[in-house]
Amino acid sequence: MNKWTQLFWMFLKVNLLSPSGPASVGLLYKEAVGSIMTEERFVEAVGFSNFLPGSEALKLAMFVGYAAGGVPGVFIALLGAVLPPTVMMFVVALILQQVQHEGWLEGFVKGMSPAVAALIVLVAWELFRVGRTKSIGRRTLIIAALSAIALWFDVPSPLVLLGAGVLGVILFR
Repeated sequence: MNKWTQLFWMFLKVNLLSPSGPASVGLLYKEAVGSIMTEERFVEAVGFSNFLPGSEALKLAMFVGYAAGGVPGVFIALLGAVLPPTVMMFVVALILQQVQHEGWLEGFVKGMSPAVAALIVLVAWELFRVGRTKSIGRRTLIIAALSAIALWFDVPSPLVLLGAGVLGVILFR
C-alpha cells in the first residue's frame, strides 16, 4: 500500500472507529506512532492542535498528513478525516429527527459520558507517559500540577499550554 493510500485509510479508520476527540487521539497515536512519526513528534502535534483554535481532529490530520507527505499529505489526511463524520452526521441527523422525543435517548447520552471520561484519562496517560522514558522528574510534575490547577480554575486550555511551554523553556534549559 503506498503512503497516500495508507494515510487516507489511517484517518478514515480513526474517524470511523472513534466517537470523540480524545478517543480519536488515542487511536491515531496507535496508528501514527512508529509508522509515520515518532512519539515525541506526536505529542508535539497534540500540543499544537490543542493550542491553536479549531477542530483538534482536523489540526491533527493536517499535522500528521504534512509529516507523512507534505502539502499533498495534508489534503489526503483531511479527506480521510472529514469523510466519515460528514456522512455519519448526516445519517444521525436524519435518525434523530425521527427519535428526538423518545425517552431512552437521554439515558443513552448520559450512559456514554463515563466512557468518554475514561477515554480522556487514557489518552492523558499515554501523552504523559512519553515524558516517563527515564523517570518523572520534578520539573515535569511542577508543570503538570500547575497546568491542572490552571485548568481547574477554568483558565482557557490554549493559555495553559502556552504557559506550560514557557515554563518548559525556563525549566528545561
